[in-house]
Amino acid sequence: MFSTRSITLLTTALSAILTSAPGAQAVPASSLSLKSRQTSSGYWLPLMQHDRDTVWMGESNATVFYDVTKHGVDNSGASDISGPLNDILNTGCNWGCNSSTVQPMILYFPAGTYLVSKQINMSYYSQFIGDPTNRPVIKASADFTGMAVLDADPYWQVGPNAVSSWINQNNFFRQVRNFVMDFTASADGVAGIHWQVAQATSIQNVDFKMKPDSKQQGIFMDNGSGGFFSDLTFEGGLVGAFLGSQQFTSRNLKFTNCKTAIFMNWNWGWTLSNVSITGGDVGIDMSNSPSNMTVGSMILADSTIDGSTYGIKTAFGGNGTGSAVPAQGGTLYINNVDMSTVTTAAVFQNATQEVLLKPGKITSWAQGNGYDKSATAIKADGVVTGAPVKASSLLGPDGKIFGRSKPQYEDVPASNFLSAKVKGGCAGDGQTDDTKCINDFLALVANTLNAIAYFDHGAYLVKDTIKVPNKIKIVGCIWPLIVADSACFSDINNPRAVFQVGDPTSASGGAVEISDMLFTTNGPAPGAIMVEWNVDSEQGDSGMWDTHMRIGGAKGTNLQEHQCPGWPTSQPSKKCEGVFLMFHATKSASNVYLENDWFWVADHDLDTQNQTQVSIYSARGVLMNNKGAAWLWGTASEHSAMYNYQLDGVEAFFGGFMQSETPYYQPSPEAPQPFTPNPKWDDPEFTICQNATSSSGVPCKDAWGLRIVNSKGVLIYATGMYSFFQNYAQTCVPNESCQENMIRIQNSEVAMFTVTTKASINMIVDDALDNAPVLAQDNRDVYGDTLAYYFSQQHS
Repeated sequence: MFSTRSITLLTTALSAILTSAPGAQAVPASSLSLKSRQTSSGYWLPLMQHDRDTVWMGESNATVFYDVTKHGVDNSGASDISGPLNDILNTGCNWGCNSSTVQPMILYFPAGTYLVSKQINMSYYSQFIGDPTNRPVIKASADFTGMAVLDADPYWQVGPNAVSSWINQNNFFRQVRNFVMDFTASADGVAGIHWQVAQATSIQNVDFKMKPDSKQQGIFMDNGSGGFFSDLTFEGGLVGAFLGSQQFTSRNLKFTNCKTAIFMNWNWGWTLSNVSITGGDVGIDMSNSPSNMTVGSMILADSTIDGSTYGIKTAFGGNGTGSAVPAQGGTLYINNVDMSTVTTAAVFQNATQEVLLKPGKITSWAQGNGYDKSATAIKADGVVTGAPVKASSLLGPDGKIFGRSKPQYEDVPASNFLSAKVKGGCAGDGQTDDTKCINDFLALVANTLNAIAYFDHGAYLVKDTIKVPNKIKIVGCIWPLIVADSACFSDINNPRAVFQVGDPTSASGGAVEISDMLFTTNGPAPGAIMVEWNVDSEQGDSGMWDTHMRIGGAKGTNLQEHQCPGWPTSQPSKKCEGVFLMFHATKSASNVYLENDWFWVADHDLDTQNQTQVSIYSARGVLMNNKGAAWLWGTASEHSAMYNYQLDGVEAFFGGFMQSETPYYQPSPEAPQPFTPNPKWDDPEFTICQNATSSSGVPCKDAWGLRIVNSKGVLIYATGMYSFFQNYAQTCVPNESCQENMIRIQNSEVAMFTVTTKASINMIVDDALDNAPVLAQDNRDVYGDTLAYYFSQQHS
């Protein structure tokens, strides 16, 4: 995804941080010095047999797991480790490598102190993992030089012609977790992490320690298309988190005495939940550039701002001249936020110096366009009434929207982890049929007290359904691949699950946890349901974290640029069909929890230097049929032909930023081609489209970003649903006319907040309003079109 506006914002952001970039000067050590740490640990990850890790389609002798202390990196804090650490990273996909799926790297940091004087340039497809039982300290030296201590997208040059290592919107597959970032001894201007990333990325369990009253920043994010981070703390500094991305989701953030906790430089949309801010001048500043606003929208929910001068600074309404540009810039929704002890204003219009909301406990408040069971906007700038009551099953014991961070099993001994290759005897080579082996292995783990299934890195070819027991924990080593065999999952008329989670006939009382896995195919598999979720569990007992579906666009998939070139065509090839369905929560499923999961039909080839576009025709994205509660935190579903998300018959559903893209090839062919709607699956038939195009020539039969059918208790905190192409041409984008419709609601009770769509004529079409559409032209925002809230109700 490309935006020229992002380049302008990028230059501004770089100037802001680089004007105070440090030179090679000594700075007195901070009084916040950290105690030295012991290096011994029983943490399980480094104790696995990593010589069994193999890279599908990669080098036969490739190293996947690096204990950095065994590769010349000192953890005593006595010597600079910048050189040896960057040397390790340069063996992966780094400078000059645009992307690669065959150079995965885990850099494991045992406890200790790691002194750095230069920025660490993190390679593509890498995970930085510290010991969670005794988190390592990465400490910037007094003479540190560089933009950030850890850099996920280093710049070759800066200024108006800035060039970074990776295209930020394609900067996938990264993790940083379990660290203390200490730059209290370094000069002003240093940032902890430069995080310019896209989907399938995360930061978790990291503390940022900055000098008080300095110009330091914890996270510096100037661009991207993410993304997710959670469980972070920020102390001191000028800005805790300097943020800019097309879309993003963040949970469990704690800020203490940052001058500004969060500076929202730009976005199309951001969901913030369970944020705690104490002290400082400003909790959240989203008032950038009031004459031409750069922040699209934001949700703040279930949070506290305590003791700051201002809770939220906004630019909504512009600079006070009576003409806001864009009209809906700075759309904001606040829900269940306590700002009682903020001293001046809970919400403050920074350009006009107007107090919009006094300190207090805010139940529901919005600024932007609201739609309450109507296609006509309400100009919202205050308390929101009329929203459906949140389904009680979506709330945790504290009354907040339920969330659960990815388990890392730090208290579980290594002996409890059973390896798919070592204990199970599975090949994981992408060629051997591992179906029986995996089924036997998972049954063994489920029947072994306190055992956890560990998948060594590799590619596990399966030719029949993997039956995941009702009670099991599964964790992968940097996204091991479950590969559905093309020939065995080819029957589109009899689709079946590749990974069947829970017994569909008896899944009650289940508890299944899956993290850091990846699902793909070795060719067209139009009869494959990649993951089928049947588990009926209690709240918090089951979930899927940092787990992704990747259909095509990588070595071994046989769905790359040579087989499936992405040029304008109206002749889909069967050899380039994807899957039947990427994820299905069945009617028996309850308390389904997904966090930071990416359901991606590839639009480009990750294993070619030019990242050439590909055309892969995959039918369906995410289908939720579950009657029990479900949470989707920070998910994305992209490029499926019929729909990216469909909620059908759900009764309690939460979406915490749902992002989608329409297939680039549409309308050639138009949806649902090359597939036929199947009534057994309640597929959309696009009967709302009387013709292939509207009277103005805009395509009508394109994939739904989101379709909600016969559902209730649907609560969505932000969408970003984009249409960027018509048969690979982008001439429709300037006119905001790439497709006719984006979101479809049929006989459903829905409450949606900060809804953003891009280049669709109609944002929402609701049959409760006789299909009178919510028009995008009434809701122009920074890049897409945004409304503050939309409420619908069932009518039968």
